[in-house]
Amino acid sequence: MSFVSGGVAPELRAEFPGLRLQWTQLEARVRASPREVRRRLRELSDRVAGAGVVAMRTQPIPHAYRSFFRHVGLDPDAARIPSEAAAVRRLLDGRFRSRDILQDALLIALIETGVPVWALDGRRVEVDSLVLRAAVGGERLGGAPDGLSLPAGQLVVADAARVHATLFGEPVPEHLPGPGARAIVLYAVAVEGVPAIHVEEALWTATDVLKAG
Repeated sequence: MSFVSGGVAPELRAEFPGLRLQWTQLEARVRASPREVRRRLRELSDRVAGAGVVAMRTQPIPHAYRSFFRHVGLDPDAARIPSEAAAVRRLLDGRFRSRDILQDALLIALIETGVPVWALDGRRVEVDSLVLRAAVGGERLGGAPDGLSLPAGQLVVADAARVHATLFGEPVPEHLPGPGARAIVLYAVAVEGVPAIHVEEALWTATDVLKAG
């Protein structure tokens, strides 16, 4: 399996050194998680406790994402970085809940590495042109005429045909892999201060879980 570095628009690369997009594509299908994946989630639930969630923000990778959020005008204490948001949900729910093999794979990769990973239906993305860039006036999320209108300058994940998601946001539902998907594109977004090895580990972890059972 290979991991491919996606594009970053030149103006973003200049303004945000270290901002990266990396993706991989695999054959997999969305289904219920097997027993070993559910067990892995239970073990992760035991590792994420209240004190650890508070201390998480001082660790290097969460700190890097928090710093980037501030750089783009987001308050990370209000709009939480992905790893902190997942940890808070675990505290509220009492445990990490299994949803399906895909969502569990993304959650496990995030908790184990701190690097967020998202998934797209391979039929809905032109991977060779996948890029991080700023939206232009008149663009709509998902590319459909009735999609959410994006303000010019909004940072997005897009390809040559359509915008799939805002940066650090969930992809539009129509672009998510469903039960009929066979090709899945996983992508990770890294920022300055996040080592490349952690990005690759996040993608490897998600891929490994998806192939479980």
